[in-house]
Amino acid sequence: MNGKDSAPSSGFAIKKRVPISASSGNLVNVHAPNAGTTLPITIQPATRGVDVAGWAAMSRDQIKGILSRHGAILFRGFEIGSGTEFQRFIRSISGNPLPYVERSSPRTHIKDNIYTSTEYPSEQSIFLHCENSYQKTWPLNIFFYCDIQPEQGGETPIADMRRLLARIDPEVRAAFANKGVLYRRNFGTGLGLPWQTVFQTDDREKVEQYCKEAGIECIWHESGRLTTRYVRKAIHIHPVTGEDVWFNHAVFFHITTLDPETQEIIRKDLTDDELPNNTYYGDGTPIEPKVLEHLRNVYAEETVRFTWQKDDVLMLDNMLVAHGRSPYSGARKILVGMTEPYSG
Repeated sequence: MNGKDSAPSSGFAIKKRVPISASSGNLVNVHAPNAGTTLPITIQPATRGVDVAGWAAMSRDQIKGILSRHGAILFRGFEIGSGTEFQRFIRSISGNPLPYVERSSPRTHIKDNIYTSTEYPSEQSIFLHCENSYQKTWPLNIFFYCDIQPEQGGETPIADMRRLLARIDPEVRAAFANKGVLYRRNFGTGLGLPWQTVFQTDDREKVEQYCKEAGIECIWHESGRLTTRYVRKAIHIHPVTGEDVWFNHAVFFHITTLDPETQEIIRKDLTDDELPNNTYYGDGTPIEPKVLEHLRNVYAEETVRFTWQKDDVLMLDNMLVAHGRSPYSGARKILVGMTEPYSG
């Protein structure tokens, strides 16, 4: 994909300053990605005072058509102004935001299933991933809202999972396609989120019922610790486009993806079987270091960055495009909403 792409499935050309027609007139312009990049498509108001949620409700099919082809849309220059308006915008396109379940990172719940983005220390990077790809059910869409523009850094890098899959060595791809990914998670080690936070309950029976329904092996230890194990697909078929996509947390959750200092701290007192998170091939065998390095390089080759501006909204097809976070300094506040649960 490049700036000369022909019309997407919605029938609207993606070129420089070409408006989408809505019943109330030409309210927005659609811009192709910057030269040399593939993401994101940018939609901006053609005039001041556009009610973005109202326009989006009228243009839902067109927006979804662009998203299915390109995977990422940056809505820029609209007067969003608040988390409440952000939620209204989400609903106008994609329905009610979903609760954040089976959690893997610390977030603050703002209101009505709107959350802050992952609250890791600002000096840390967050590796690219498709939200909740380790779960039985995941959101098809994810939205990010720039409430406070980062002072320096703090980009949300993104990458096309179709293009990434095509870059993966055929032997590596075949191994993951045949075996899947085994996720092993340990709670109660003093590192990572406690199981009460992850499952949003302190009732063991409710945890066990959730795990049973999600196909997760749930192991309680005498010490009170909990271990979960389960296997998921590494490659999925997108329910709308029919394309194969690389959709998993195999690299994200692997211990070697953490920075060396963090790895050393974690490994100091824990064996491999006790790590807060780790991944393996679906048959339980280790993923080779050279394979992990290859995959990290492939992610890097497909990564695209843009600079956040106040009131930006980034809409991603969560199966087509992965996201992460760059380190930053100063203030930064990005809100998140997820929609359209899907199990595949």
